[in-house]
Amino acid sequence: MPQQTSKARFDAQLPVDQKAFFEEAMALGGYRSLTEFILTSAQEKAAEIIDRHKTLLTSEHDRKVFFDALLKPPAPNAKLRRAAKRHEAAVAAR
Repeated sequence: MPQQTSKARFDAQLPVDQKAFFEEAMALGGYRSLTEFILTSAQEKAAEIIDRHKTLLTSEHDRKVFFDALLKPPAPNAKLRRAAKRHEAAVAAR
């Protein structure tokens, strides 16, 4: 016997022109209903966002290194200080 899955309800109100826009996309995409189109599109977008987030900072170590670099950046070295001075001089000369 197939396993039963519980279901949740999702209702939304949207402007008439947005509904018409979604219905056009639904028809062009070959979906059977507006609900199928919206749920499929939302599922794909959610998976994309989650995948992108997971690949950006995949481990606790990656997150620590990333946020440490943002919150506690190293002091500029001599080469960077010289480059900043050249930039300031070039901007001032304009």
